[in-house]
Amino acid sequence: MSIKDWPNGEGPREKCLKTGAHVLSDAELLAIILRQGNSKLSAVDLGRALLDYFGSLSAVFNASKKQLARFDGIGPVKIAELYSVLQLSVRLSAEKVIDKHPLNNPEQTRDYLKKLLGGKQRETFGLLLLDSQHQVIEFCELFHGTINSAAVYPREVVKIVLEKGAAAVILVHNHPSGVAEPSQADRNITEKLVQALNFIDVSVLDHMIVGQNLVTSFAQRGWL
Repeated sequence: MSIKDWPNGEGPREKCLKTGAHVLSDAELLAIILRQGNSKLSAVDLGRALLDYFGSLSAVFNASKKQLARFDGIGPVKIAELYSVLQLSVRLSAEKVIDKHPLNNPEQTRDYLKKLLGGKQRETFGLLLLDSQHQVIEFCELFHGTINSAAVYPREVVKIVLEKGAAAVILVHNHPSGVAEPSQADRNITEKLVQALNFIDVSVLDHMIVGQNLVTSFAQRGWL
């Protein structure tokens, strides 16, 4: 059933315009993006099916094209729209972080990183690059795969830091399991990167691990 077929005043669009998007459920927000369901499910029911299957909004928006295409009624156009919404959300969060001192805005930084990495289904390691005033230059994704099996090369980290002219960095990676607890491997690679970056007088301010709903900070734990 298409959203346009809903009774007047009952559809997600009408509710959004009348009372605001904040009152809509996750499934209703997805329905507005999807616009219509399939022969068996309304747009809202299709949104619920996506949430039930993937487990969270972030996982839906970070799902692969192949995974999304398994659902009847979701084709290339809708997949492109879902990906576009995610990127807009990331860029909106980035605007709140860029040109601000990230350590003075820890919640904004966490929000940005959760949107950026929280729903990814493989481990991604990157750098939040900062200038001498600790303002954000940009975020760079460097390595993919688990810390244990995919090498995080200090040489490549140093190369990127020098190319971008960063004076300090925040190390960032996600745990696809959704659990943000650091492993011993996480602590080991942090020590190696701190040592490597010390040689070029670049400070490692933090290592943040992104889970599904939580971001763990090495600095807050006193590990840096």
